[in-house]
Amino acid sequence: GIGGVAAAVIAFLILNAKRHIAAVGSVALLAAQTNAATVSVTGAGSTFDYPAFSKWFETYRKMDSGVEFNYQSIGSGGGIKNLTTLTVDFGASDAPMTDEAMAAAPGKILHIPVVAGGVAIIYNLPGNPKLKLDGGTLAGIYLGNITKWNDPKIAALNPGVDLPDVAIVPVHRSDGSGTSFIFTDYLSAVNPAWADSVGKGAMVKWPLGIGALAAKGSEGVSGQVKQISGGIGYAELAYADQNKIPYADIKNAAGNFISPAPESVSLALATAKIPDDFRFSMVNAPGDKAYPIAGASWVLVYQHPKNAERGQKLVAFLKWAVTEGQKLSPALDYAPLPVEVQQRELKLLETIK
Repeated sequence: GIGGVAAAVIAFLILNAKRHIAAVGSVALLAAQTNAATVSVTGAGSTFDYPAFSKWFETYRKMDSGVEFNYQSIGSGGGIKNLTTLTVDFGASDAPMTDEAMAAAPGKILHIPVVAGGVAIIYNLPGNPKLKLDGGTLAGIYLGNITKWNDPKIAALNPGVDLPDVAIVPVHRSDGSGTSFIFTDYLSAVNPAWADSVGKGAMVKWPLGIGALAAKGSEGVSGQVKQISGGIGYAELAYADQNKIPYADIKNAAGNFISPAPESVSLALATAKIPDDFRFSMVNAPGDKAYPIAGASWVLVYQHPKNAERGQKLVAFLKWAVTEGQKLSPALDYAPLPVEVQQRELKLLETIK
């Protein structure tokens, strides 16, 4: 009868409601289990490294879905600060930490080189001519002594190039920057006037040249130079290539004009004397084809991480990054680390407990 049909319908609805609740509960449980299984590793620092990290994190996640990386590209100085205050699991810097900074940290910090790259000297001129520059000319530009693109010193390096009567607008980093460290390390190595007056560092007191501008991050420097006619700046090669900004060939220690590229950076890296703590410089390297404005970049980690689980995931990733990850480096405009250096780093990573 009607009562029997109604009872059957009610029973059917109750059964399906139970099934729905059970299914929702299963999904919620699975989500909770998935979230619990995913370890989030945080880092901050170098904009120089950001193109490499982006590709590495994406590739590595396919091999270990139980870890996710959250990296903030805020500049090397910010990375060192955040690591020292224990707000991230790792820092990244293109400038090695000083003895004083390491002593002030709440634990022993290790330097793990992960990339080597060239700092490109980018510029914006009508017609985008290919330029040649040297250390003395670059120092003169950033000291405010060379103010026009048709200056005789630039013209002498570029015979046959129609240089415009346009004001030079030097752009430099406003934040604590490892790219600035590499650039000023190079200028200090090749130009006594620069070494005596400005020196090298992640943050220096920049001379106030005519029209000089400051920008945050390699992205900011690249963006400013791309927008300003007469602009000149420095940025990791990947940013120049990504933004299609011309960059100069730079006179190296052997007297040859060399373009930044993974191959010319590799030749510079091959000459570097790398100590046991991995803090080293490779600017103005000897060699006919070595690019002179090149440097390493480091991941900075505590030898005794405060969180064991995140520390284990980070070490596993770094072991991959300094070996298999190096195979991706040339396509990202970086020079791969030599195998001998990779093996030395693996031994250092084994000391992290």
